[in-house]
Amino acid sequence: MQNPPANEIGARRAYGTMIAVAAMAIALSGLAVVSEPAAANHRQGTLRRLAQVRHRLVGTAIGLPELTTDPEHRIVAAREYSSVTPENAMKWAEIHPEQGRYDFTGADQTVTFAEANRMSVRGHALVWHRQNPAWLTSGTFSRDELIAILRDHIHTVVGHFRDRVRQWDVVNEVVADDGSGLRDNLWLRGIGPEYVMLAFQFAHEADPHAKLFINDYLSETINPKSNFIYDYASLVRAYGIPIHGIGVQMHRFLLLPESAADIEANLRRLSDARFLVWITEMDVAVLLPADATKLADQATVYGEVVTACLRVRRCRGITTWGFTDRYSWIPGEFPGFGAGLPFDESLQAKPAYAAIAAALRG
Repeated sequence: MQNPPANEIGARRAYGTMIAVAAMAIALSGLAVVSEPAAANHRQGTLRRLAQVRHRLVGTAIGLPELTTDPEHRIVAAREYSSVTPENAMKWAEIHPEQGRYDFTGADQTVTFAEANRMSVRGHALVWHRQNPAWLTSGTFSRDELIAILRDHIHTVVGHFRDRVRQWDVVNEVVADDGSGLRDNLWLRGIGPEYVMLAFQFAHEADPHAKLFINDYLSETINPKSNFIYDYASLVRAYGIPIHGIGVQMHRFLLLPESAADIEANLRRLSDARFLVWITEMDVAVLLPADATKLADQATVYGEVVTACLRVRRCRGITTWGFTDRYSWIPGEFPGFGAGLPFDESLQAKPAYAAIAAALRG
């Protein structure tokens, strides 16, 4: 299923041991931490355990409201997932709200939660055309000044989490929807196309051990946009720039079917080119109201996409953009659509959850 091309479907809004009924929670920086001994009876059936057996990570995006105010949400996240992506806490507007001032409060909370629950962290995102602070978007900067701003931001943010955040979406949604070239944004206008290579180089300087990704949407199958990303990433790497992987967002709509074989073919060509591959932001939006038939079809999509990843050697992880409809970004962005995640608003597992588990077992 493919997103409507007119829409920019990205991360716009804005984990690690299991737990049983008798689990004991303790406080760390105000966040629930899951106790491993109490989780022993539940370990085998969780998504994170099933993914571990298949040598994959299974992740979710998490926003600060649910992380800091919803203990039930934290428990399920820590039980089921082995990777976490901060939904908004690492974006420019949140982490660099004023020129020369950084605020790591929300990002630190997210990383602390992940570390306490033995979860990997995907940093998101160092360069994006949305959710930038006014001082950056409204400022008048020379090319050299913009390069210095970009260098300082990436060095500061990546350096702050050095050896703690293992993967970064260095550039997010930087390719035009039609695949004709790089997206028009303040960095392209102010610096030129080399800003992408500079961003990767700065990130590598700040943490030489981190895996660095280009992340985008409408790039799930072989099409003009994914062709451009494939060619461009290959060219950047050929110049010796450290780009390690391609993030494929995988926001889907039941109304627009695509072949799972087409998705697998695209993931495979990236892997064959020796790029790491990660499904970074998956959800499957349903035209509301959701009924049993729609949820069954949704489950089929989840199962097929997870299976496609498992068949591709370098597809290392699957992340959904949130895991519960309680906090999904979809209804706010696409009125009339929703119910796109593996857990419902009551944090009960849906058929999609069972399909993911079955694919991981398979």
